[in-house]
Amino acid sequence: MATPSTANAGQSVLVPILPLSDVCLFPEASLALVVTIPSVVRALEMARRTGRRILAVAQKESADSMPTTRDLHAVGTLADLAEDVLVDGGAHRIELDGLQRARIGSVVGLDTFVAEAELLAEGDPGDEWGPAVEALARYLHAHADLRSFIDQQRRSREPMAWVNLACQHLPIAATARQKLLDADAPERCVKISRGLDALLRKEQGA
Repeated sequence: MATPSTANAGQSVLVPILPLSDVCLFPEASLALVVTIPSVVRALEMARRTGRRILAVAQKESADSMPTTRDLHAVGTLADLAEDVLVDGGAHRIELDGLQRARIGSVVGLDTFVAEAELLAEGDPGDEWGPAVEALARYLHAHADLRSFIDQQRRSREPMAWVNLACQHLPIAATARQKLLDADAPERCVKISRGLDALLRKEQGA
């Protein structure tokens, strides 16, 4: 599966929105969900008819119902609807593959939202990537199960894939996870390298 190039940054795409509760989807990461809300099921149907692309956007507050546009964060991730299986009770079991961050511009729709979204560049993590990976390695050394899970989930050999997967699965608050998604690759690496050692010390009671 090809991932959109950051050369696409600045371009606009018209895609249905899939609201997420208490989770973010990062580029080069995958996310499995069970969808039951009718308006979200309609967004999936729209995505299937228009190239299987959907914009996964976290809600500002956890909720079981469809949010309004004010309840959504501005930055989400354009995703490929890699799997969509109908299960018992009319629910859909889906898997999303994160492609590229995007910022919501205008939104249309009353319950099923369609966004005109601007694709965002990740940027070159450059020298910031090394300290981030070192901090991540220290954290995962103390959490072998998490490291094994992330290794199994990794589907891209891109340098940032490991960092992005960690951002998606680290035991941090939803607001902190969204701040990582809001940041481009260099800034995300800085945030990870500064925050992970502090998190590890806190967990160890140091």
